[in-house]
Amino acid sequence: MSTTDLTPPDQSPSSPVAQAPGEADAVGTNRWYLSSAPIVRALVHLCVPMAAAMIVGAVYNVINAGFIGSLHDNALLAAVTLGTPILGLVMAVGGVFGVGGGALVSRLLGAAESDPAEASKVKHVSSFAVWGAVITGVVLGAGGLVFLGPLVSLLGAADAATSATTTYVAVMLAFVPVLAAAFCLEQLVRAEGASRQVMVGLVASTVANLLLDVLFILVLHWGVAGVALATGLANLGVVAYFATWLTRHSEHMSLAPRWFTLSGDVIKPVFGVGVGELLQASFLIVTSLVLNNLAAAYGDGPLAAMGVAVRIAQVPEFLLMGVTLGILPLLAYAYGKGDRGRLVAALRVAGLTVGGLGVLFSTVVILFRDQVFSAFVSDPAVLTIGATILTAQLVAMIANGFAGLMTSLFQATGRATPAIVMSVSQGVLFIPIVILGNLWFGLAGIIWALTVSEVLVCLVGVGLLVASRRRIENGLADGSPERADQALEQAEA
Repeated sequence: MSTTDLTPPDQSPSSPVAQAPGEADAVGTNRWYLSSAPIVRALVHLCVPMAAAMIVGAVYNVINAGFIGSLHDNALLAAVTLGTPILGLVMAVGGVFGVGGGALVSRLLGAAESDPAEASKVKHVSSFAVWGAVITGVVLGAGGLVFLGPLVSLLGAADAATSATTTYVAVMLAFVPVLAAAFCLEQLVRAEGASRQVMVGLVASTVANLLLDVLFILVLHWGVAGVALATGLANLGVVAYFATWLTRHSEHMSLAPRWFTLSGDVIKPVFGVGVGELLQASFLIVTSLVLNNLAAAYGDGPLAAMGVAVRIAQVPEFLLMGVTLGILPLLAYAYGKGDRGRLVAALRVAGLTVGGLGVLFSTVVILFRDQVFSAFVSDPAVLTIGATILTAQLVAMIANGFAGLMTSLFQATGRATPAIVMSVSQGVLFIPIVILGNLWFGLAGIIWALTVSEVLVCLVGVGLLVASRRRIENGLADGSPERADQALEQAEA
């Protein structure tokens, strides 16, 4: 099929993505977007629903901060900020299995166009990813509850924020298996090109989360415990929705435990990409701990301002993440299929989109930052700090968008080493920069440390892309990153 076709493929028995009539037609159409649709149309299909869902989630975070702020207690806002690394823990668990498994699934589906036997591996990958995430989440969540006191101290909680942080973290830890499974299942659904289904699940979860917030915070007055409980229950609904959709509509995936395997053909490529997510999330936890402990020395005001500023900046940031994450299945499918032209065209269009949207939305938010920020905090001192933090976050966001796009390329093509380097470089660079920034410039050094780090990470990505270009080209020719590496090593020998 030509890449210029404007209609989905015929649902005929001879089509490699043929499906039965009815609901299965949507599955075949999703595959067409990955395989043959015009790039712009495919990008819209894959990225717009993802961006919309993530923006809805970001808007929820802003509204959620408003709920907590309406209680006029900076300690509660500080507690949610201090508990942010727990979400990093969830990303670490779900990302290892979900991102690694999802990228492998998309590559296998692409390769199946020329070798149908490749599709038979998908059941093993999906089952391993989901149950691996759940089991690991249970172990980590239980361990965190056992050592709850030391963990809260490690997070940087002190004085009035200690009690609220303990409550928030305890409830979040209880839901770690659920949150990890939700994140993993989201990646698997995306791997099929079913971005609309992902949007439906995430938006429905956000709406449920918001309604539960109203009940738990405003009606029952459960404070930060209500915030964490609402998040956990909403994600339980996400798990049910995604698991049901995959079970009913995915032609190749299965969540049944009987397909679970510890085969090296599954573990190696999943962990090869997923370990980068683990290291990135681990470094995010460490950097959050360092940042929180340094910022805590300046009082609850800067911590509260940081929490609100991060939530506001997430609206345009998640829009860019919708592009960089949404494009990953398309890149992986094109790589597995060996379609160089489609891979390059997708990268070009995605890069232009990230740059254009990043500059546009950053400019708008920066121009109206004072008005937006004042809706959540009334303290003049906190307003001044928050406006500066928000500006620094938005500048960093643009560099992060391009870095995220390069990371998605490395993950999609199974380039484990560059993906890992990209994942750890932010933490490796940020920790010394923020410590030196604090020593040399005080609070301003802490605020701008992330901006400096993100620009440097983007430059590291450019260097890795140049260095990895030959191996990626060989992988397109040979059908997989493993065979490409073997061929290159033999040629060099």
